[in-house]
Amino acid sequence: MLRQRQPVYRSSKWLAAVRKIENCVLCGAYGVQAAHRNFGKSMSQKTDDCLTAALCLSCHSAIDNGKDMTREERRAILDKAICDTLAQLARMGLIEVKT
Repeated sequence: MLRQRQPVYRSSKWLAAVRKIENCVLCGAYGVQAAHRNFGKSMSQKTDDCLTAALCLSCHSAIDNGKDMTREERRAILDKAICDTLAQLARMGLIEVKT
């Protein structure tokens, strides 16, 4: 059975919320970018915007181009950073569950 392809989630509001986190969730440096998960995507397409991490330029570059880490290490670090970003967004009241 073929799995039906889900549409990609895009949200400029989500990315703006991630950028409201002032410090990198990995190293604490000031100034962040919304870094998309760099796997689980098709060619030349980013993953869902909700799978982003608040990373400084240095950490973002190290994960995207890191020659000092294996692919599995980079993926694990980015997944942790995405979870930490989600937690920070919730603590800041920028995301919530509607009932």
